[in-house]
Amino acid sequence: MNDRNLNRGLFLIALALLFGVPAFNYQIGSFAHAGPGLFPAMVSGMLLAIGIITVIRSRFVKPIPMSVNFKNIAIILASLCTFALVSTYVNMTVGIVVMVFIASLAASGKYSWVRNVKVAVVLVGFAFGFQKLLGLNLPLY
Repeated sequence: MNDRNLNRGLFLIALALLFGVPAFNYQIGSFAHAGPGLFPAMVSGMLLAIGIITVIRSRFVKPIPMSVNFKNIAIILASLCTFALVSTYVNMTVGIVVMVFIASLAASGKYSWVRNVKVAVVLVGFAFGFQKLLGLNLPLY
């Protein structure tokens, strides 16, 4: 039987190594003068720690069988592709709203358009924060 917790931890470890190992090919620098490899190395290190903790924890809790729901995977992929298309041809704000409403179809609970609106408003708020506070060039309008 595949243990979902063990597989989740191993996936996180693999993802951390996938992005963390190449980060050391760049100059790390210091916290005062960060190099281009410092941020990916730090994030990968934290992700690696979470993965290791998850693998260790999976040894002490009851195994949960792993199942794959291809319908939900297809819905999430469709929402991401739709976000990219709508962001390209309309704007990113509309793309975020459309992505949230499509992705929510994969939820296991009751469909709630009020919850979708709340999530979309928060995500659009984050996007505007990234644009205005960090100076990112995002086509939000």
